[in-house]
Amino acid sequence: MPFADELLGAAVARTLTRSLREAAPDRPFDAVADAAERLDGLALRERADLLRDALLADVPGDYATLAGVVRTTQASDPAFTGWLIWPVTSAVAARGVEEETPEAFDDAMRLLAELTDRLSAEFAIRILLRHDLDRALAIVLGWTTSDNEHVRRLASEGTRPYLPWAVRVREIVANPGVTVPILDALYRDRSEYVRRSVANHLNDLNRDDPELVVATANRWLAEPDTNTPALVRHALRTLVKRGDPGALAALGFGAATTEVEGFGLESAHVPFGGTVRFVATVRNTGAETARLAIDYVVHHQKANGSQTTKTFKLTTTELAPGEHILLSREHSFRAITTRRYHPGAHGIALQVNGIATEPLTFELLPPVE
Repeated sequence: MPFADELLGAAVARTLTRSLREAAPDRPFDAVADAAERLDGLALRERADLLRDALLADVPGDYATLAGVVRTTQASDPAFTGWLIWPVTSAVAARGVEEETPEAFDDAMRLLAELTDRLSAEFAIRILLRHDLDRALAIVLGWTTSDNEHVRRLASEGTRPYLPWAVRVREIVANPGVTVPILDALYRDRSEYVRRSVANHLNDLNRDDPELVVATANRWLAEPDTNTPALVRHALRTLVKRGDPGALAALGFGAATTEVEGFGLESAHVPFGGTVRFVATVRNTGAETARLAIDYVVHHQKANGSQTTKTFKLTTTELAPGEHILLSREHSFRAITTRRYHPGAHGIALQVNGIATEPLTFELLPPVE
């Protein structure tokens, strides 16, 4: 992920100032210009919020005045694009709800759709969703038939329950099914960009209603196009890692009779930053061919001495009766930014169609000073 300064730094903010001044020469945009020089040390969202507030200060008055400035700038300057759009869409949304009129609300939604192919308005739309969810969702549903793939993606991405970096829309989290009509309209979209958003959105819903996720996936698989199986696999990825029987069955990984043989670790002591290697044999002991999703689960020690698990994909396979597959994998404990490792007792388990073995234990050694 690039640093905040690379995405919304002083140079980008100065471009925003220049674009606004050229489009509306009667306004100095001094607050935006000042904010552009005060971004150091701020996180990305803080930068966007500072510039948003500056733009609102520079264009006081009603919603229509701000919308007019934004549309004029949009029409006159091709450089009015990229990350500088985030504070602009946020300002549009904020002023659109401040006015408390249907006209301002609807036009703010319309303007976000107009701007979203310059930078996704997925963060700004949350302000409008939180203000009047029913009215916003009715408009969003109409976006699913747009000719613009960016607008169609906004319909899915902007309404995700757990969109990264974004504020939560409590009513969506509390009512997981409320956005499913949007997903139903888009799961066979011609754009992979849109379909990936749909899959991520459905995956979000597993936090609150796994049964709804599985039921929706099964409905889509009953009326698929050529891309639906891949979309569903991506949408069910978290439930599959959890060993959810419904998600596994939807992907063809039903109950199977198997045995795990020779499951072992190369070493019971792993150097900090090193790797642990394990081997195993999985055998189909049933009377029918078995389709298997085989994962492994690492039991990480936490700072307080308890353990937390994370599941990693290993392979998928089909085994005839009596057939077996040999497995071997090295798992790394090298330093990464997304996880902090703690020396002590760890474990690895093998998971076959959601059924996990007892973990094999090993010790992650302390770092060498």
